[in-house]
Amino acid sequence: MASLFNEKALEEAIMSLFEKNGFQHFCGEEIHKEKTEFLLVEDLKKYLLSTYDISVNESNMIIKYLKSFEKYPIYEANKKISDLVSNGFIFKRENPDDKDLHINLINYNDEEINRNIFKIVNQIEYEENHLRIPDGVIYINGIPLVVLEFKSAINENTTVYNAYEQLTIRYKRDIPTIFKYNSFCIISDGVNSKMGSFFSDYEFFYSWRRTSEETKEKDGIDSLHTMISGLFNKQRLLNVIRNFIYFPDVTQKEIKIVCRYPQFYAANMLHKSIKSNMKPVGNGKGGTYFGATGSGKSYTMLYLTRLLMKDIELKNPTIILITDRTDLDDQLSKTFENATEYIGDKLIKKIETRSELKKTLEETTSGGVYLTTIQKFCEDFNLLSNRNNIICISDEAHRSQTNTEKTYKITDEQVKVKYGFAKYLHDSLPNATYVGFTGTPIDATMDVFGDIIDSYTMKDSVSDEITVNITYEGRAAKVLLDDEKIKEYIELIPYFILYSKNRQGFNFWTASFTAWRTCVWLCRKNEKSKFCKT
Repeated sequence: MASLFNEKALEEAIMSLFEKNGFQHFCGEEIHKEKTEFLLVEDLKKYLLSTYDISVNESNMIIKYLKSFEKYPIYEANKKISDLVSNGFIFKRENPDDKDLHINLINYNDEEINRNIFKIVNQIEYEENHLRIPDGVIYINGIPLVVLEFKSAINENTTVYNAYEQLTIRYKRDIPTIFKYNSFCIISDGVNSKMGSFFSDYEFFYSWRRTSEETKEKDGIDSLHTMISGLFNKQRLLNVIRNFIYFPDVTQKEIKIVCRYPQFYAANMLHKSIKSNMKPVGNGKGGTYFGATGSGKSYTMLYLTRLLMKDIELKNPTIILITDRTDLDDQLSKTFENATEYIGDKLIKKIETRSELKKTLEETTSGGVYLTTIQKFCEDFNLLSNRNNIICISDEAHRSQTNTEKTYKITDEQVKVKYGFAKYLHDSLPNATYVGFTGTPIDATMDVFGDIIDSYTMKDSVSDEITVNITYEGRAAKVLLDDEKIKEYIELIPYFILYSKNRQGFNFWTASFTAWRTCVWLCRKNEKSKFCKT
């Protein structure tokens, strides 16, 4: 039985699942190309000629331009080609009198998605420094965007980690050019199936555990079906390739971040919720995201920001990211200020002072991504902007981001009415849409930001191996009561009351256990006379 479930059987099963998703399946010997060629040139040419009113020679010029990046080092080439694939580029026509064209190498319009050529090819030969035969390659319009490598779970001598090594060591050494076009990689043994960036360590390869926005997570043998049905749904795959792969503007390391499934679903669901709840039609409550430890909220915010900035219907919105701690503000700023190319807006700025915040928001008529703390919003601001294409994204939305109601402070002289910073934020930007991110949602969170749109729990984080599962063994503590000691503590209670009243009017019955122990310690140090005098 074990011999029946080998890599070949796994490979065939996976190819069958891709066929059900609408991919054309070919074996390597059916593909007519040179072993040294990594593009399926005829597919790309066919797509270009059917999509754009260009000549055959112009299609060859576009292909030549794309292939020119093959001479770059792997990381630089991959960053540039990924930008061309996701954002397109301006093509100067053969005839100078013809208007320049914006070329998209993939048609991202959902209604025209089948104008693209989707192929999965198994056992296709490449030869560069050495002959290599990947288990599977996904081509879209002739561009090899995904490489798949399989190992059988039955074989005790191989693991899914060996598939990772095959890609990142042997293939990288022998056929590096294929990874210059690569969006992400898949490794699988049939039970464990993971996806990740070619430049990532193995620990950053993750399962794709949801097939859609509505379905629950699945593990084990179902995870392979979940990944192919979920990630490789055509619309979803193109969305990942276009919007959910992030390269920093400047980096000393080879950093490429590919989204995980909770980030993908949360960003897309929040994007829809924001659009449907924008004023004047909606109530301005864009929704709450409940993301536990390990959900990757910072990157979810980054992906959401790109979706919003690229949405033509929002007419170049202004995004304000709000935290309630300077360390969180610094952390977000470090990521966002190094993502201008990814987000698609050069104006990404951390606001340092209240006066700068006031001046910036009053003068901004469109666009811009600003990062600030909630404490900078105050009663002096009044109206900063009444535009409705301002989106405020709040981190830790269970604390100072929700205090919009009045509170009262009672003193000996008067009763003072006090408002929280969130009230001044909402007064300053009355037509904005508000979105909340939190790991601990409370009723006030939903009151301000709207219902929970999506969630990622600690259980999910443990299942994804982001968080270590914590277990404990309950044990009864053995307590020995000493009657004489109890009597001694009872005798000290009056002194503790006096001490508490002397310490800013603390009420004895609400004093903390720590304060009680402190009192006992002080009393034992012969401080009784001091308390009595008080």
